[in-house]
Amino acid sequence: MVEFERIEVSRLSHAIVRQLEQLILEGSLRPGDRLPAERELAERLQVSRPSLREAIVVMESRGLLQSRRGGGTYVCDVVSHTLTDPLVHLMRASTEASFDVLELRHALEEVAAYYAAERANDADRTTIGDRYRQLSATFGDDGQDILAEAEAVAEFYLSISDASHNLALIHVMRGLYNLLRVDVARNLESLSQEPENLAILRAQHEEIYRAIMARSPDAARGAAHQRLAFIGATLRARLEEQKDGKGAKRGNRRRRPKTEDPS
Repeated sequence: MVEFERIEVSRLSHAIVRQLEQLILEGSLRPGDRLPAERELAERLQVSRPSLREAIVVMESRGLLQSRRGGGTYVCDVVSHTLTDPLVHLMRASTEASFDVLELRHALEEVAAYYAAERANDADRTTIGDRYRQLSATFGDDGQDILAEAEAVAEFYLSISDASHNLALIHVMRGLYNLLRVDVARNLESLSQEPENLAILRAQHEEIYRAIMARSPDAARGAAHQRLAFIGATLRARLEEQKDGKGAKRGNRRRRPKTEDPS
């Protein structure tokens, strides 16, 4: 349960706004979360209900909260569409753009793994463990649902970024969630053509997980780097093979002898 602090300053609505904004910023209140009912929240903050209403109106005007008729007040998703949609479209349209995304993931996921190993608390480690088990149960199934696997991978690495307790990193990773999921799905579609690739990736997920659980930041960052480097190198090799194959076919067509005109 989110811990709300008692408000003890004169302009209550401003102080309420500051506390709720901080809870959103640090990730205690996440996009889609529903705030407690007005009466309950006012009691937990120890403020008047009119002051709480005023604060909620201010946050709605800033696009941070949304009240639904008869359905409560919810935290808005303030980053995902602005950070994700153009990059997802670019990646789908360009093979090279997917390698740009992979370079970005190197920077973000390696740092996330390092700080998660260093800073994760008991609740973080429980969540990471849950996400890892979900990933292990889904990844490389004979039935192979690429989208389900991609979502499990994305959720696992999102839990790692949450455990970094770096507010900027957490919000950037959440904002890029859809991009991450689509990138993982695209990569898996290519990598899964060779079954041994999935076995390698499964082992790499485990290495990252174990390094974080062992509170070994350098090992966690190194394992994250090795995984992404393997993905990048393997995808590059497949791309070169495809290019060579097309070139050979074009060469064969050019070398085909001309047939004489029978007339």
